[in-house]
Amino acid sequence: MARTITIDPVTKVEGHGKVTIHLDDNGNVAESHFHIQEFRGFEKFCEGRMAWEMPVITTRICGICPVSHHLASAKACDDLFKVEIPPAAKMLRELMHMGQIIHSHALHFFYLAAPDLLFGLDAPPEQRNVIGVLNANPDLAKKAIRLRQIGQESIEKVGGRSIHPVTAIPGGMSKPLSHEDRFTMLKDLAEALDLAQLALSVVKGVNQKFSDLFPKFASFKTKYMGLVKDGALELYDGSLRLMDEDGSIMEEFDPKNYLDYIAEHTEDWTYLKFPYHKKSGWPNGVYRVAPLGRLNVADRISTPLANAELKDFKQLNNGHPVQDSLYYHYARIIELLYAVERAQELLNNDEIVSREVRVPVARQAGEGVGVIEAPRGTLIHHYQADDIGKLEKVNIIVSTAHNYAAMDRAVNEVAKLVLKDNKVEEPLLNQVEMAIRCYDPCLSCATHQIGKMPLEIQIVTSDGGIARTIRRDA
Repeated sequence: MARTITIDPVTKVEGHGKVTIHLDDNGNVAESHFHIQEFRGFEKFCEGRMAWEMPVITTRICGICPVSHHLASAKACDDLFKVEIPPAAKMLRELMHMGQIIHSHALHFFYLAAPDLLFGLDAPPEQRNVIGVLNANPDLAKKAIRLRQIGQESIEKVGGRSIHPVTAIPGGMSKPLSHEDRFTMLKDLAEALDLAQLALSVVKGVNQKFSDLFPKFASFKTKYMGLVKDGALELYDGSLRLMDEDGSIMEEFDPKNYLDYIAEHTEDWTYLKFPYHKKSGWPNGVYRVAPLGRLNVADRISTPLANAELKDFKQLNNGHPVQDSLYYHYARIIELLYAVERAQELLNNDEIVSREVRVPVARQAGEGVGVIEAPRGTLIHHYQADDIGKLEKVNIIVSTAHNYAAMDRAVNEVAKLVLKDNKVEEPLLNQVEMAIRCYDPCLSCATHQIGKMPLEIQIVTSDGGIARTIRRDA
């Protein structure tokens, strides 16, 4: 008999989602979907707030990637108020961002993704977690924790808090970096460089161990998008480059003009939207972002160690775009290495301790767009304000949304690969979840609303029955 299998919740990701797998009469997968169940309406309740409040308000979208929202929001405010921030302020913002890349990539790889791969696909679930890593290899686990700690401490020194930072403001930064913090961070980053290279050796071991699995595990062609600067990997600033499935550059454009290139598709079975390349249409315009997308679109990396790894990465598919979803982990660790190197470069520049970190900002009507490469991909904040600086419209396209179509496809392809003849076991269902974890989604960030979307509210009685269902279609 046909039946539906539900994985609820999906584990070892940030936020709440579920997977439904529909089996046909023969016990094989007919169709699968990755559903995002949270609805928060963050864009809507930002309307009416003053623009300069946004860099602090939007950090509350998420506790895992608050720096990304903090900085994208500050950049949108700079654009709205038409100010050019001082060089030291831009350096400090980028330094804070590098701290988040280190923290977030280390967290995802060692805490969430690596346990699946280090212990093997058939390992019991009680072992496939960071405690399992700690029990099996205490030295590796402690070093992973230390790497994440260095990233968080960097955020705290620059941003004022390790979570929900406060120092990026319209016009620059609210405080300079002290000489003491500068030298402490340089010392910590020397340690982080060794730890990042350790992480690289771990992920390369995983690549080798599962080399036969990679080409058949959610490996498919899409377009790719990410920020570049003069063709190099860029995480804070630059132009957006869109590459086709075979590696040709389709578009490279100013992020402020994103609406000319990106549209959003909706489905009635999820609250998350599906961005796509407007000119290619839906679904041909589906693209991927985040580490795999960024390394595919970049010609080079500006730091030496990470650039050497990028050359190896580019050869995985003989110079063509790398398509295998499992290579997201390798790309993520290459970016972690870059973030450490780039943070060192910033701190070794004496300009970073300049006291000139802000310029005056006058309230005015305007429109501003701020774009940054968050750990999970391209993040867009777009604000429109009246003549006193009060927001009239807010649009946020979060990193995870760009990858949603790819994640949904990855779930379906892996489910069809591993679930056959009514054989449904926990290790096989975990492989379906692994397909999602490749992308490191942040589901709390991802559920916003602008315009109309499908919405269903159920009123439940005390004994668990459904008294009434209210539905609004898109």
